[in-house]
Amino acid sequence: MAAHDTQETIALVFLDIAVIVLVARLLGPLVRRLRQPTVVAEILAALALGPSLLGALPGNPTDDLFPPDVRPYLAVVAALGLTIYMFVVGLELDLGLIRGKGATAGTISACSVALPFGLGTVLALWLHGRHDTVAGQHVDLVPFALFLGAAMSVTAFPVLARILQERRMQRTPTGALALACAAVDDVLAWIMLAVVLAIVRSSGGADLVRMVAESVGFVVVMFLVVRPRLRVLVDRRDAAGGLTPDIFAVVLVGVLFSSFLTDRIGIHAIFGAFLFGAAMPRRGAERLSQEILERVEQVTVLLLLPVFFVVTGLNVDVTALGRSGLVELLAVMAVACFGKFLGAAAAARGLGIRSRRAAAIGVLMNTRGLTELVVLNVGLSVGVLDERLFTVMVLMAILTTVMTEPLLRLIYPDRAVQRDILEAERAALGLSAEHRVLVLAEGADAPDGQLVDWGVRLLGTGEDSELVISRIEARPLRRVEVGSGRLADLAAFATSLEATQSLARRATAAGAVVHVHSELADDPVAEARVHAEATGADVVLAAAGSALAAAAAEHDDAVVVTLHVPDAATTVTGVAARVGTTADGTAAVEQAARVAERLGVPLQLVTRGGRRETRRASTLERRLEEAGIAASQTTEDDLLERTGLDGGSLVLVRGVADGPHPAAGTGPVLEVRGSAHDNDERLDAMLTRRCERPRVDQREGQR
Repeated sequence: MAAHDTQETIALVFLDIAVIVLVARLLGPLVRRLRQPTVVAEILAALALGPSLLGALPGNPTDDLFPPDVRPYLAVVAALGLTIYMFVVGLELDLGLIRGKGATAGTISACSVALPFGLGTVLALWLHGRHDTVAGQHVDLVPFALFLGAAMSVTAFPVLARILQERRMQRTPTGALALACAAVDDVLAWIMLAVVLAIVRSSGGADLVRMVAESVGFVVVMFLVVRPRLRVLVDRRDAAGGLTPDIFAVVLVGVLFSSFLTDRIGIHAIFGAFLFGAAMPRRGAERLSQEILERVEQVTVLLLLPVFFVVTGLNVDVTALGRSGLVELLAVMAVACFGKFLGAAAAARGLGIRSRRAAAIGVLMNTRGLTELVVLNVGLSVGVLDERLFTVMVLMAILTTVMTEPLLRLIYPDRAVQRDILEAERAALGLSAEHRVLVLAEGADAPDGQLVDWGVRLLGTGEDSELVISRIEARPLRRVEVGSGRLADLAAFATSLEATQSLARRATAAGAVVHVHSELADDPVAEARVHAEATGADVVLAAAGSALAAAAAEHDDAVVVTLHVPDAATTVTGVAARVGTTADGTAAVEQAARVAERLGVPLQLVTRGGRRETRRASTLERRLEEAGIAASQTTEDDLLERTGLDGGSLVLVRGVADGPHPAAGTGPVLEVRGSAHDNDERLDAMLTRRCERPRVDQREGQR
């Protein structure tokens, strides 16, 4: 094939990139329907455009579309994409994940690296004789074995994090531990690869010592000199209100220059990008990091990384494997899966983790994804792997990634995830009081503040009680595709947590014992149902008409209260409870009694004047008086006549099943739905506790 001139080469590069991007985007939705990570679509697109599929057609269209003299230019584009991706990997490296799990995560991760590394080096003894010559150059056994061991030991942290998010497992102890193990594994894998590359590329003992010394010096400078100075980027971003072109330019220059330095040291350019990302500031930098990711995504995900995948795919020829190649693939798969799964699962089981959870950790640690492709491309570029073994290893990377989600769903089904989420949330909140009120906040500051105020009032004053403020917000609609996606959640979570803590301070100032829960969810309504069950709340409070109120209404074991508030705030001068004959009416009286004693205002038991309701009101009045709660009877007509005469407002508490509330001039309205199986037990328990011990005025005692 004749060489192309400069203009033809440029045109072909543009055409190739367009085809690559189009095929990758078209395969994405199909792969997502199969519950697979997006990276699988990009890898399959690369294989389809390479000699494995397109190149196998008559006339070899792959060579026409990607001529040999054009491929070096594509390789430059691919190298840039890989460099930026490695910066993202470093940026997302969060060793805070192992906080509180250091010994456990370290042990599991070390075993999940050591066993496949050892098995990989043993396998290399057999494979070396088949692949000891690359491009006419002999490959020594030691670097070949070390590299194969390192390649077997990789876990793809970004893919693992995405799988956990989609299964909601990051909220379980199993998911949190798997993330911590993957973070440790990430660091170990890159250190191992750097050491192997230093051995492979050094020309002798003295050169190896130089490379190690310069590499260590580079790491020290990055973290002790560069990192403190990068802190100014956070301050300038906050001052400007967002990521400016100048700040972004500083980051890009730092990434590229760091890559240049590590390449000159002799390890590889990717390590400079990775370390620069790892050296970026963490504390208070969530928004800066997320904005950098959003800016990087436009170029990296859509343009550069697909080119990297195709450059990889051009070196993969499945059709050339033959029977011996399939045998090698089976051997590599056995070592990769057995070593990674057994190393992680056995270590977890040995540390006392239950069998199902230990197996889930083993399956998750076996996912390899793009991280494995990065390692394999490095091996190909330095002449450790030939194209045939490269093909085998790439297929291993694809298969171990594809098998993770279905195996995880089999071992750790949705019902087990749901159960563990409930257990984890109960343990995290540390709830122990006799009476618990859950406030479902939605994000609007003023309504949330009113909800919290009424949540405090529903605590009453006569028993051990606590308030749980839960703020469940929708995860950002636009989530970046590059990396694990954790930084987007961290940035949004920081804002949500700040607002939740403000609400908590408001409740604490009012004398309540407060627990807070902030969460981002794809479906806040579904998560509200889960959280209502997890907290074991006696009362769930939500704003009337909200989606969360509808979700709370589905929780049968708790009393559900919805709040209607007037536009204008007025002084509360009394509480009126509509006495009904249903479970809702009984629950309404209980909540009204708590509000009245908290506010220190009279409680009125309202009837329509019927004999049955009047007898019921008289019984309740007597029992409330015995418990130390002052109450009196009135009718709806008398209530409406007196409303507003004292210049204040009356709080009306009514059961949902007891008909519409009076429409004239009342203040806030609490609509109450009793729990499904309550036959006055809650009200009886509340009154009994007040009769058995002196009441404590929490408004004074907790200040």
